[in-house]
Amino acid sequence: MGVAQKQTYLPFARPDIGQEEIDEVVDTLRAGWLTMGPKTAKFEQEFAACVGAGVSAIAVSSATAGLHLALEAVGIRDGDEVLTTPYTFTATAEVTRYLGARPVFVDVEPQTLCIDPRRIEAAIGPRTRAIIPVHLGGIACDMTSILQIARRRNLRVIEDAAHAFPTTHAGRLIGSLESDATVFSFYATKTLVTGEGGMVVTRDAAIARRCRTMRLHGIDRAPFDRTSSAEPHWRYEVIAPGFKYNMTDIAAAIGLQQLKKVRRFQQRRAEIAAAYDHGFHDLPVTLPAVPPMGDLHAWHLYVLRLNPDAPLSRDAFIERMEQLGIGTSVHFIPLHVHPYWRDAFGLRPEDFPVAYQEHLRAVSLPIYSRMADADVARVIDAVRGLLA
Repeated sequence: MGVAQKQTYLPFARPDIGQEEIDEVVDTLRAGWLTMGPKTAKFEQEFAACVGAGVSAIAVSSATAGLHLALEAVGIRDGDEVLTTPYTFTATAEVTRYLGARPVFVDVEPQTLCIDPRRIEAAIGPRTRAIIPVHLGGIACDMTSILQIARRRNLRVIEDAAHAFPTTHAGRLIGSLESDATVFSFYATKTLVTGEGGMVVTRDAAIARRCRTMRLHGIDRAPFDRTSSAEPHWRYEVIAPGFKYNMTDIAAAIGLQQLKKVRRFQQRRAEIAAAYDHGFHDLPVTLPAVPPMGDLHAWHLYVLRLNPDAPLSRDAFIERMEQLGIGTSVHFIPLHVHPYWRDAFGLRPEDFPVAYQEHLRAVSLPIYSRMADADVARVIDAVRGLLA
């Protein structure tokens, strides 16, 4: 049995694609509209209806593109400052640089690893224009506190919800809060996948209109819109120097079917997280934070943290898990220790001590809806064998 386990590699992540997605893609290919068209429009409508609260949804090529569009739409410009966390993927901060703005990092809460609202006020300066909170791993930031600060200090809020569908805060879906915009990711490892893709969600009609224009070269009417308009199909106007950030109908076709399954996906991920919690509760580890009673955790990630008295270092643990045929990852290496961010802004590891120290002991375990009970048990047995 041990040999068979080593020969069968258990990946860190795997998309949950069924026949429904395949049939929807085939239908798209047969229809002949491969780029942004009717299925993209339908996906936007159904996603907006799922989030509720009267939002508009703008489908884009990635969450990175969505964050860029949202920041541009709220007026972030050269010389502005945007607060965010160093405990995230580089895309969260790099989009500020696209606009000539400067990211200002704020350390994280040790429990959730999300941006610490208590530290935000001290980071606000005369050039601060916006906050990008990151819902890490699928648990919501303290959006109540963050939105209160933003209102008091007249700051825009763009939520990085790449990990957070369907996450809730105070009983409401992320995407339906009072932020200026929320951006979701549909990358291949996420809780809803289209391969590559993302969605900008907003209740602000001006932001939605600007994002729709700028995602396709600053053109006032997308090609599909022109086919259903009384205006000649060939007539359009370029009203701004935009980008090439549109979603394709092939990606949207996958998303349409994934959206129907997302609650089941979340429930399965929550079951796996609960099994892990039970299996690891007596080990020298820190379990992931859980949301308040009644709120949903999307469980995009299950981040285990090894305590100082663990028999292995984090790096040795990852190596041993790999030898056992189980994939893991690290979320995240804080941005302020990467060469670009470190050197460009003169940052040191100790500048954000919580983010830095927590990353040194963090490891993400496999968690995805296609995992069988036997796969979950295998991970638990492996972790216990190394750390018990």
